[in-house]
Amino acid sequence: MNDRLQSLSDAGVSIWLDDLSRERIETGNLQELVDGSNVVGVTTNPSIFASALAKGEKYEPQVKELKAAGADVDTTVFELTTKDVHDAAVILRPVHDATDGVDGRVSIEVEPGLAKDTDATVAMAQKLWDKVGQPNTLIKIPATVEGLPAIAATIAAGISVNVTLIFSLERYRGVMDAYLYGLEQAEANGHDLSTIHSVASFFVSRVDSEVDGRLPEGHALRGKAALANARLAFEAYEEVFGSDRFKALQAKGARAQRPLWASTGVKDPAYPDTLYVSELVTADTVNTMPEKTLQAFADHGEVAGDTVRGTYDDAREVIAGLEAEGISYDEVVEILEREGLEKFDASWSELLETVSAELDKA
Repeated sequence: MNDRLQSLSDAGVSIWLDDLSRERIETGNLQELVDGSNVVGVTTNPSIFASALAKGEKYEPQVKELKAAGADVDTTVFELTTKDVHDAAVILRPVHDATDGVDGRVSIEVEPGLAKDTDATVAMAQKLWDKVGQPNTLIKIPATVEGLPAIAATIAAGISVNVTLIFSLERYRGVMDAYLYGLEQAEANGHDLSTIHSVASFFVSRVDSEVDGRLPEGHALRGKAALANARLAFEAYEEVFGSDRFKALQAKGARAQRPLWASTGVKDPAYPDTLYVSELVTADTVNTMPEKTLQAFADHGEVAGDTVRGTYDDAREVIAGLEAEGISYDEVVEILEREGLEKFDASWSELLETVSAELDKA
């Protein structure tokens, strides 16, 4: 094991890889990352699958088989992506078993076009869960307003969920409330609460990208907003999962919904490439990293104790400072959610186009 990554794990941060491809699975690369780089989970999204399928010859045999069976583009995408997630979940199953289900998780997202359709999201979540057929799967559901009841309903059905695309603190509280309500319904439905897991994916780097563009070069608040936002999210997590409401569920086996730091690759080359890892170290969190960020941390990342707990007052000062500069927090997070959905839709379209081209060639 790498000492730097081991230190991160020892600090209570679960390291998940934000990438997946058939190439990684079949060459043994994913197993190598589990064995040697402390990787204990995998996240995917439409962009990741579009990239994997665009350059992945290893998909050709299944594409040909599906074409021969008369599969359309949507069915082909469904079959290709769920196979990758199933196979990755099998690789990570020993981690799942060793951690009592906390880690060893592989995420797959509902179709982005369903993000504003509650019923269709719930139906697709169930379809994905059934198809992958592995208990260490997480179904990703975007944290739109329409997504909140879908999250609750999916949890109530006993399905584990990765809530994605969270930017605002207000929306995050809505996500946690949906999770708790879902657990309460799951108990009423007779589900074993100890088998239901969830993470809440709080996006980090994009906040700095949006805010920094509104600040002059050299301004003291550049590069501060994303960390402040994430740290205040963790404060909210501590409050909600320390509440009597959750403790009543916990007594019946329920698990806390861990914060997951997503979008942790640094987009501004002026910042340290491990910024959103080393500055968000605290127990009971997940950091899902692109391989480039994982390698950077393995090479020169530093763990200097807990960099989240106890920072909340400073974080509030950052947000207040931005407001004083005329930068509206509410406006920033609203823009980021809208753009995030647009990016997912664009990636999904790219994925469909790629698969369509592969079917034409098969």
